[in-house]
Amino acid sequence: MTELPPDPPRLRAILAHLERQVAENDTVGRYLRLQRDAVQKALARAEQPSPRRQRPARPAKGSGPLPAFAPAQVGTGFVVQQKRTPTGPEPALIHLADCPRIEGAPHWIRADEARAALTGPTVAPCTFCRPDTDLGIDLA
Repeated sequence: MTELPPDPPRLRAILAHLERQVAENDTVGRYLRLQRDAVQKALARAEQPSPRRQRPARPAKGSGPLPAFAPAQVGTGFVVQQKRTPTGPEPALIHLADCPRIEGAPHWIRADEARAALTGPTVAPCTFCRPDTDLGIDLA
């Protein structure tokens, strides 16, 4: 089965449909039960509260050596978002992958790509999720 939607209402609708199909179609019941089980697992994952990440405290300016650029934590990632307007493209934004303010069609990028992009003049970090903090970059 392809990707399932992440939200519980749509997962419940899919689950109800699959259960009706299982009841009505004995010959394809086995396949539909497998699909139903996959949806139930996805629904259970979607309904679990996601753990909030704790960000490390930012060191004071000029205190000690530059931070080591460690790879992002497992389960996190970065997204680049570019908006097009009638007057031309706006500067691209880099977000944490779980940022609620991502709009349009985002593109996943690796931490090293996000770090390199943030040093350019036409890319800015999201002011809400602050990916520059997670990457250890001080853009102030």
